[in-house]
Amino acid sequence: MVLDTICDDFENVDQRILPVVAEDCGKLGLVVERPEIVNILETLVGDGLARAYDLSQLSDRGNPFSGALRNMPSLDEVEDRFKTYFYITDEGRAFHTADETWWPFDEKGERLPNWQLEE
Repeated sequence: MVLDTICDDFENVDQRILPVVAEDCGKLGLVVERPEIVNILETLVGDGLARAYDLSQLSDRGNPFSGALRNMPSLDEVEDRFKTYFYITDEGRAFHTADETWWPFDEKGERLPNWQLEE
């Protein structure tokens, strides 16, 4: 769900990723907290499926890709001025679209009746 949230735009943990993923998980009876989202992002970045960006001081005429970071930044604290964003990589997009059968919602955002959490 985290990868899905960053697949079409640069997104910040506190501004968009956590609220969206928490809402979707809530529809499934699950609770997700910020440290879990940060850990998932760290894994996605480490696996090359996502990349972190500092968009606070864009160079190259506002090109957000110019703010690419080499590594996962520390996100232990909530950012009071949103600067760290995440975006899916080409490898992440290939992984994300390879198998969409896990997605638990229909096109209206409603839980699919036959979807069950794997134990």
